[in-house]
This record gives sequence, structure tokens and C-alpha cells, in this order.
Amino acid sequence: MAEIFESMVTAQSVKELREKTGAGMMDAKKALEESGGDTEKAIEWLRKKGQQIALKKQSERTAHEGVVESYIHSNSRVGVLLELNCETDFVARNSEFKSLAHDIAMHIAAMNPRFIASGDVPVEVIEKEKEIEREKLHNEGKSADMIEKILEGKMNKFFSDVCLMNQLFVKDDSQTIQDIVNSATAKLGEKVVIRRFSRYSLESEPTACSIKE
Repeated sequence: MAEIFESMVTAQSVKELREKTGAGMMDAKKALEESGGDTEKAIEWLRKKGQQIALKKQSERTAHEGVVESYIHSNSRVGVLLELNCETDFVARNSEFKSLAHDIAMHIAAMNPRFIASGDVPVEVIEKEKEIEREKLHNEGKSADMIEKILEGKMNKFFSDVCLMNQLFVKDDSQTIQDIVNSATAKLGEKVVIRRFSRYSLESEPTACSIKE
């Protein structure tokens, strides 16, 4: 069966898949073989594989190059400064990397995250949120065992509201910001890191966040 699929993979199909995804030649060929020559299934195969690769690169490499991106909303009442890092100046000058920085800055303007990742949320903030939710559930008559089970879901929802990496991407709510960073890492072949951001609004105090080193 593998031989049949392999025969369905042509140099042209590999070329087209590479152009669509930025994958290496051998990865593109393997994806098409595994997907029976179906390009869409091959893209999904690469995406799953790419996210695994991305997570490995995130932990093994350092990112000290990058860009500082600014975004001002059209009403001129909200603005964002974002530092997005990569490993080399070559990728920092890449149009896709710059576009990613712009999209993330725009997302921050729209969604107003308070932290970058769940690991950045202070313990006291987490405990206070748990206390509030426990009180609500207790007042609803939930048992202690039930409260603790429900609380996990409540906290996941809290993180998805206040943490940038957990938020659904404003331009594509099928992906989180973590997903698009992982995809960028896989496609660009370098570690991509949201280092810090500041969000300014006329309606509220500035928000400034940076990752924990």
C-alpha cells in the first residue's frame, strides 16, 4: 500500500506542498505519502508534526533577534508595542515573521490580555480567582467534591481570557495564539517567542507584560 501511495507523489505535488507550507522536501514527500497524495491531508499531517517540532525547538534554542512592532487601532484610542523574537536577523527580516508580529499586536489591541502565559500569572491572582469561583459555586448549592471538579474548567476559562498564549486568535478562532506561534516556529525553522508587550488605552491603565526568564 505504501508503494501505491509513493507512486502517487510527484515532484510537482511535492513542490506545490512546499510552496504552501514552507516544509522541507523530504517532509513534504513523506506527508504526501502518508496522506495518499491528498494535499489537504498532507498539510494537516505536517501541521501536527510541525507543532511537535515547534515545541522541541522552543525548549532547546534561544531567541535574541526579532522586531518591535507597533499597532494603533483605527480610532487612535488603543495602541500596542510588541517585542517578537526569533533566532536570526535573517528570519527577523522575513515578511511572514513581520506579518505575524503585526497580527499578534493587533490581537493584543482587540483582546487586552493581562499576561503572556498561564505560568506568568501570580499565585495570589490564581488563588483569589479560585476563591471567587468557589464562593459562587457554594452559593449555587454545589457539593465540595463537585466544586473542585468544576473549578478546573473555570480556571482554564480564566486563563483563556487573561493569558495571551491561551486566547483564541482574533482572526481565526480555530487556533490559539500558542498554536500560531508553534506553526510559525515550524514553518520558519526557528524558535519564535513573544518576549513582552505594552498595551495603551484611553479608557484604562497601561498593561505591560514580559515572559518569565
